[in-house]
Amino acid sequence: MSLRLEARTDAPVTLKLLVSLGAGLAALLLVAIPVMFAGGSPFTAYGLIIQGAFGSMFALSETLNRATPLILTGLAAAVAFRARLWNIGAEGQLYIGALAAVLVGSGLLQMPSMLLIPTVMIAGFIAGGLMMVLPALLKQRFGADEVVITLLLNFVVLLFIQMLVEGPLKDPLSMGWPQSVPLLAEAKFDKLVPRLRMHWGLVVGVAAAILLWVLVRKTVLGFEIKAVGENRAAARFAGIAVDATMLKVALISGGLAGLAGVSEVAGVKGYLSADLSPGFGYSGIVVAMLAGLSPVGTVFAAIFVAAVFVGADSMSRATGISNYLADLVVALSLLCVLVGGFFLRFRIRYERTAAPVAGA
Repeated sequence: MSLRLEARTDAPVTLKLLVSLGAGLAALLLVAIPVMFAGGSPFTAYGLIIQGAFGSMFALSETLNRATPLILTGLAAAVAFRARLWNIGAEGQLYIGALAAVLVGSGLLQMPSMLLIPTVMIAGFIAGGLMMVLPALLKQRFGADEVVITLLLNFVVLLFIQMLVEGPLKDPLSMGWPQSVPLLAEAKFDKLVPRLRMHWGLVVGVAAAILLWVLVRKTVLGFEIKAVGENRAAARFAGIAVDATMLKVALISGGLAGLAGVSEVAGVKGYLSADLSPGFGYSGIVVAMLAGLSPVGTVFAAIFVAAVFVGADSMSRATGISNYLADLVVALSLLCVLVGGFFLRFRIRYERTAAPVAGA
């Protein structure tokens, strides 16, 4: 008997749901092992994580607040990966978007809130988009690897931001703390619920997911992105302007990551600092993969990842188990989803080999 992999032409919805459910259960079972080694009960730990993430209005607000930048960076990765443009630089694009928001919204322009907030968002989108267009151009012109360029640009941007917030952009009223001058009150996002940190950036993220879904499913550009991602040579042969499509994708991808920076500056902190993001750009890649590159699915995947991180902090305080467990849950979930995706693309066939004929 031998095993053979056979590519699936299409997977039914029921199979996709079963694989997703199985991947989630497998991740929970795998995480239970280190929890037991740490001396805790997996059921207690999972219960505390859920309670810490959704058990009160405050907990829900913190989860959604944490999910907001993850939605936008997840969308940035999803749209780029659909065209097989490997954007690993969402972290740097987030910071550049935040920088543009501070430059525009801290006193350069004086206008009412209803005009200043869209202006700040457009500035952040364009700045983040141009940050991704550069690697795309280098890839087209010189064949440079966009993975290496975008990854290294993250460190360049972060050092640049550190230089700015400790120098030209440093707030003289910050008591020596390395942070930029604050945004004007007219440039900040309002809170969705009084006395909670949840802000209008969440609405921006959900709206961006819906718009991106319409773009990839209902427009010519969406079809071109899919065609370029499936087979670039065939798309070019069919008359699609591949290079122009890639630049559009780069602008959209980097722009969405830039909006994540705007959201953090205008909705949470109110100023730019070198610790603005704990790695939202990198986590966005995980979110996009968990969502299967689906724009709408990215919203739910971002809430899941945010809930794990927020809930793990609460669980850690209650049980003493390290909150690094959250990283383990996310990593194992991604691993299980990738394995599940393999079985969605291929089916395993058992084949009986013919018995050798005596004397043949």
